[in-house]
Amino acid sequence: MTISKKMENKKITFTLDGMLDTITVPQLQEILIPAFDEANHVELDFSKVTYISSAGLRVLLTGHKTSVSKEASMTLSGVSQGIMEIIKMTGFDKILKIV
Repeated sequence: MTISKKMENKKITFTLDGMLDTITVPQLQEILIPAFDEANHVELDFSKVTYISSAGLRVLLTGHKTSVSKEASMTLSGVSQGIMEIIKMTGFDKILKIV
């Protein structure tokens, strides 16, 4: 997975490219959680994500919980229909903010 970062004011956008699975989750987690120390909003651009596993969903939940504890926000954008079906099937659409 390739992750690019763009910071604008107090907003960080991470553009993810590839699969979010057991192998790539640590890469995202190591940059996502600390991002809430420098930003009050984190956007995860999912337009190039081709697959998400349960480990990927878990890191999104961790990111959401961290954003709440830091009084920040996290959104997902560009979510494909296939990824959205997984998010809805697991009920994460009721937890995560998806734009």
